[in-house]
Amino acid sequence: MSVNEQEFEASFNGLRWLLAFLALGGAVYANHYLVDDSILIRVAAVIALVAIGLGIAITTTKGRTGMSFAKEARVEARKVVWPTRAETVQTSLIIIVAVVFMGFMLYLIDMGLVFIVNFLTVKGG
Repeated sequence: MSVNEQEFEASFNGLRWLLAFLALGGAVYANHYLVDDSILIRVAAVIALVAIGLGIAITTTKGRTGMSFAKEARVEARKVVWPTRAETVQTSLIIIVAVVFMGFMLYLIDMGLVFIVNFLTVKGG
């Protein structure tokens, strides 16, 4: 892309974003304005205006970058190896036992500190 083409593209990005936001704002307005009409008409109007707004937004530089990122994220999500049910249950049980153990330990430490403070303030005074 030449410098002139980049400048031309950049100059229309702002206009595209304005149109996209106007379409999304139109969806909000249509939802409010069509409150007395059929729900089907309301939903169709909102979906159409949101789709138009998103379609316009995707044509901007940031929109294309965002779509590229979303596609790459989808590819990466497919590579994830999810744990089996047994692994999930085992890990959850280990965490529950660790939390209960730490809670009990903190309780013992707290009771020890209460005992020490009571001893120093009641017996010492």
